Formats: sequence, C-alpha cells, structure tokens
Amino acid sequence: MQQNDVIAVTGAAGFIGSYLTGYLNRLGYDQLVLIDDFSAEQKSANLVGKKFIHKIHREQFFDWQQSNPGLIKYVFHLGARTDTTEMNYEVHKKWNLDYSKRVWEMCVANDIPLVYASSAATYGNGENGYVDDHDIVTKLHPLNPYGVSKNEFDIWALQQKSAPPFWAGLKFFNVFGPNEYHKARMASVIFHAYNQIKEKGEVKLFRSHNPDYKDGEQIRDFIYVKDVVNICFWLMQQQPESGLYNCGTGKARTFKDLVKAIFDTLQLPEKIVFVDTPIDIRDKYQYFTEANMNKLRHAGYTQPFYSLEEGVKEYVSDYLKERKYF
Repeated sequence: MQQNDVIAVTGAAGFIGSYLTGYLNRLGYDQLVLIDDFSAEQKSANLVGKKFIHKIHREQFFDWQQSNPGLIKYVFHLGARTDTTEMNYEVHKKWNLDYSKRVWEMCVANDIPLVYASSAATYGNGENGYVDDHDIVTKLHPLNPYGVSKNEFDIWALQQKSAPPFWAGLKFFNVFGPNEYHKARMASVIFHAYNQIKEKGEVKLFRSHNPDYKDGEQIRDFIYVKDVVNICFWLMQQQPESGLYNCGTGKARTFKDLVKAIFDTLQLPEKIVFVDTPIDIRDKYQYFTEANMNKLRHAGYTQPFYSLEEGVKEYVSDYLKERKYF
C-alpha cells in the first residue's frame, strides 16, 4: 500500500473501524473512503479529527463504487451486526453474510485485496479447538446467530472459485480498547468494569455455572485493539497466503486477571461481586477461548502482542480516564 492509495473501510464509525481509520491516518494514509450507517449519533465522536476523502452510507456503497471504478485499491471490511444477543438470524444474515458476499464480489470484479472481520464466535464452545484450519470450518457449531452468520460467510468464501487477488478473514477474539464508548451492552468487560469501579468501587463478574470453572476464572483471549489493527495492516501490506487467520494473543487470561489489572492501574483495592449469568446468554456462554496463533506467525508476523496488563494500563490511563478517543 502506498500513502496515496484509496482505501475503503467499512464499519468505519464503529469501534475497530474508527481505530483503524485513526491508525491509518497516523501512518500517513488519508485517502480513505469510510462506509457505515452514519446516522447513529453516539458513534459520531469516533470520527472527529479523522482524515478521509468520502463518507458513504453502507446502502449506497456499491452504487458509488460502480460510479467510481478503479478508485479503491484496498478494502478493510469491518462493518457487521455485532450484537451477540440479537437472536433474529435474518438481521445477522443481511449484514454479516449477504452484505459481505457483495463486498467480496466487488473485490473480485475489481481486483481489490480484501481483509475482513470474522470472529472467534465461530468456534462455539471450542469442541473443535481454536485452530484457524480451513478443514474444520464446516464442522464448527457457533452458539448464537451472530457466530453462525460469521461462520457461514467463512464457509462461503472458502468455496468460491473466484477470489480477490488477496484475502484474509480475521477471527477476532476478545478485542478491547478506545472508541467503544457507543457499544453499550456489547462493549468490552474492561470498559464496563472500569465504569463500575468509578461508580461503586467494585466490579460485578458473572458467576460460573460450569463446575469445571471457579467464579471469575472463566478464560478469554483478550487482545488490545492496537494489536488487531497492526495485524490487519500487516496482512494487507505483506499479503501472505490467502485464508482465515486467528486474531488473538495466543495467551488466554481469566476475568479475575483482567479486573486485577484495572484495580492495579487505578491503585485501588480489589472488590469483586459475582452475579448470575443472564438466562438469555447462559447456555451460549464460552468458558474458554484461546487463539492458536501459529498460522499467522508462520506467515511471518513477528510483532509481540500487548500483555493484558499492558493493554489495560494504556486503555485506562490514556483513554478511559479522560474519555479520549484514538
């Protein structure tokens, strides 16, 4: 990628999309075409100060592209319906499957490299492991409609005889960091825990309803958003073998570890209160996720990942305390 190349970012007003936009700006890329539903007022602050050449509503993107052939050189497709509590599959199908197919077909027709957001939610309860192996994709059993829609697109992409000149589907694990203020219930545990500590001096964590795990010792692969966009950018620059890639740290940590890191950053004593996991998500709750990162490493990605403590400290100290954006 050259700095004067036109780069499209879908989901640009959202959490990871707006962070990627800021990241690209800092690297000197400002020929950006931002795609999203920009009517959501709570997301508008994510783009304040960002540099770009066009803002296009997601419904108009394909018509616009046809009217401007050859302009876009790269696509980061991060737009999606990400609410894992939305149980109407048709909503997820529309935005995570059907829309993504149109993005893919546009990239094929115009010879545009594509990096898109898949999800670790595709792995379900992990009975097939957390390896980004193409052979297991059709065997996966996601636990909610969101995960199903993401997996259905991965399956579809792998079946296509015509593909973009390079493509990568990134299975995002538990991403946290700046620009998620708008996400409400779907914001990271770190965001919610920080606000609970500021308000009441304590953090509520879900009680374990699985005898194999003690309260607070449910385990996740938490990845700082800066690492996520580093991977996105590296893949687009280096264009190794096309396919699915995990996007985690490869080192799972407990929710207790996470909360301790926040209390330590704020220099406050730990106080954790355990509450029952809501009924509507209890049977869909993942107790363990950990990305196998061998594939990305073997592709040549050598950068170290932020530790949980490093990521939490930067996020809390540099962003949450001042309610700043990246």
